[in-house]
Amino acid sequence: MLFDVDGVLTDGRLWYGPRGEALKAFGALDGHGIKLLMQSGVAVGLLSGRTSPAVALRALELGVPHVLQGIDDKRSAFEALCAKLGIAERETGFMGDEVVDLPVLKRCGFACAPREAHELVRDQVHYVAHAPAGAGAAREICDLVMRAQGTLQAALARYLA
Repeated sequence: MLFDVDGVLTDGRLWYGPRGEALKAFGALDGHGIKLLMQSGVAVGLLSGRTSPAVALRALELGVPHVLQGIDDKRSAFEALCAKLGIAERETGFMGDEVVDLPVLKRCGFACAPREAHELVRDQVHYVAHAPAGAGAAREICDLVMRAQGTLQAALARYLA
């Protein structure tokens, strides 16, 4: 399962600090969902057109092993990652929000978007999240994937005991 960053794991706003650094706010709800998804056996990656130390730090914090940043051609990067992992494109999922994500969204097996995604994107995906970008949209997708694979209850079991 791949996630875009800006507009998916964040609300899409870019904040700039006094030295020009980009600041991003990530939701803890989304982060925990990603961790649970990985613990359930799903390979997770981030695929972003921008490059940010904050994204690298967040990925490290969550243990996300596949972090592709500064990617102009998301389709080629997606194809290369699938080949590297030995996963068929149709066996993957991708959550994107902008038209630059369409080449991947059209090739993956489960295309999804946050509710704030561009209209053209929302029209092309299999699922549009009810929760907002950066505040539960990715978690909703993680839970949906685990539910479909029959792993959600096991992932949540230690919290429900």
